[in-house]
Amino acid sequence: MSPPAANGGTPVRGGGRGSRFPRGARLLRHADFERVYKQGRRHFAADMTVFYLTCSRKEGARVGFTVGRALGGATVRNRMKRRLREAVRLQGPVALAVDVVIHPKRSLLTAPFSDLRHEVRRAFEVMEKQAGHS
Repeated sequence: MSPPAANGGTPVRGGGRGSRFPRGARLLRHADFERVYKQGRRHFAADMTVFYLTCSRKEGARVGFTVGRALGGATVRNRMKRRLREAVRLQGPVALAVDVVIHPKRSLLTAPFSDLRHEVRRAFEVMEKQAGHS
């Protein structure tokens, strides 16, 4: 059973190993990022730009994150990546075979997490709609 919340409310769901962002769902190689940037499409949102490229493989989406040094120090950039990773993870599995690169804007740091989740959900809806037209 999960430990009770510090305020005595409902239990806190931990981020144990079972809730990790699986390696097969991550975009890892530099060449893959470059391919998405050069051949893919873009979706602009308030707190991020999403680059995506449909693929011929059978697996679901692979997601990568790029956070430039101009957005802040290592701690700030890692916080941005953690927030994005969690929003994508909570989105659930995506049946679409697509490579996605999410590039956040500075406003992502102060945006409410619910807005962030909505933007990620909307981006994946746009990708699914676009795949249906192809």
